[in-house]
Amino acid sequence: MMNRVVLIGRLTKDPELLYTKQGIAYMKVRIAVSRGYRNSQGEQETDFIDCNVWRKMAENVSLYCKKGALIGISGRIRTSSFENEQGKRMYRTEITAENLSFLERKKIQTSR
Repeated sequence: MMNRVVLIGRLTKDPELLYTKQGIAYMKVRIAVSRGYRNSQGEQETDFIDCNVWRKMAENVSLYCKKGALIGISGRIRTSSFENEQGKRMYRTEITAENLSFLERKKIQTSR
């Protein structure tokens, strides 16, 4: 069996680096991924996908990326479920990043 996904998209907000109780760095990011086609009204549609990034990759994202940064993520899909406050079963699908690439150069600020 295979569980593999590859995505290219833009960060929807500035990344926030967090740490587990054991001191392991992690972050949850959402990336906007454009679909490869336009809908019947001629509009480009976008999917917003939640991703978990761990350890050194998370530290690097926090150092080098901001909202709107173009990144590539490869990893695996993970689905979990929980009960909300009303007792209804809810499902969540996320990507656990195994590899991450920065796909554009960091913009250099110049002051004049």
